Amino acid sequence: MVTDLPIAARTDPAHGGRWTSLRAGDREWLWTRPDPARSTVRPGDAFVDAGGLEECVPTVRGIPDHGDAWSRPWRREGDTEILHSPDFELRRRVESGPATLRARYELHADPGYRLIWAAHALLDVTPAARLAAPHATPTRLFPEAAELLAHPWPASAHHLTGPWPAPHGLRLDRLGPDDGTAVGAILTDCASVTVIDGPDTLTLSLRTDADVPVSVALWRNLRGFPAPTPYRSIGVEPMLGSVFDLAEAGPGDAATVPPGGTLRWELDITATSTRPPGPTRPLV
Repeated sequence: MVTDLPIAARTDPAHGGRWTSLRAGDREWLWTRPDPARSTVRPGDAFVDAGGLEECVPTVRGIPDHGDAWSRPWRREGDTEILHSPDFELRRRVESGPATLRARYELHADPGYRLIWAAHALLDVTPAARLAAPHATPTRLFPEAAELLAHPWPASAHHLTGPWPAPHGLRLDRLGPDDGTAVGAILTDCASVTVIDGPDTLTLSLRTDADVPVSVALWRNLRGFPAPTPYRSIGVEPMLGSVFDLAEAGPGDAATVPPGGTLRWELDITATSTRPPGPTRPLV
């Protein structure tokens, strides 16, 4: 029997607003990689990968790497967490319900401000896990995929597009086993995906009333990155935009703040399981 699970999150406003836990029933879905350097970062520092879910804005790759939110302290006002950046203010409210966790976002900036945002969720999944998305979703590959393709990468291309789940013959829906590769892809015009890992599922769905591109990024690092000591990390990342690097965004590839100066969106996360229920441990 499929059971909808209560799901709850924990965040760390003092250290970049990172989500440090996403628990459904007795399963922790977020992969974490504690690094003491994370506690002392300042804007402009090199990215410190501590796992969890990072709020990447206004870019994912590029400058600043992983955006401007992860290196700045957030503050709490009631049930809202707030980030102040030189170019924008981001407000986030995470609400846990009996079957759905909803994160509500508001970004305030000058009208016309362009950005990429991604919920950069690194998931703790087994080598048998897979990612389910609508068949034939246009999926962009980026240059690190070049060595995995059967044909040469065009020298002038920022990305190549093909249908999910195997754009240009590269099968991406399987999230393991580790094979020493690392590849990023973006499922464009895709608002919802589901991670299936044995008896458990995690569904991430994005919604906005604004006229902005909605996508899901995949970072499938099967111990192929970084050199010289690679580790495994699987990112499934609902996003506003359809490229990783804002500097490479063409027309229609980035979100744009509307005339009122406020961009709003919502991320819904649900989980199910066919396993017999176990004890639910409280978040501490």
